[in-house]
Amino acid sequence: QVQLVESGGGLVQAGGSLRLSCAASGRTFPAYTMAWFRQVSREEREFVAAISPYGGNSLHADSVSGRFTISRDNAKNTVYLQMNNLKPEDTAVYYCAAVDYGGLLYHNMKYDYWGQGTQVTVSS
Repeated sequence: QVQLVESGGGLVQAGGSLRLSCAASGRTFPAYTMAWFRQVSREEREFVAAISPYGGNSLHADSVSGRFTISRDNAKNTVYLQMNNLKPEDTAVYYCAAVDYGGLLYHNMKYDYWGQGTQVTVSS
């Protein structure tokens, strides 16, 4: 069982930056593929980025590539999402997710564990 707690959301002006953090419980954290998704209202959760268990590989959605970077610190059981040059269309609730899998997955149905979400609002 893995529990995930996100933090770092907030209100920022367009062009600004935020860093989201996701703290995970459990000694097997290094073995989990971790990801960030985002959701606007009742729309389907949208893939943002994923990182392999030991951080060797990562994948970013085209919409955030070059602006967002996912990383992890296995010693701290934490995964991060650095978000730069934020745009109003990045406004959403951001969720951290985990799955016990060795590769990269971008479909939300593949992830077993989810955090409660953190709101990111970008004003124009």
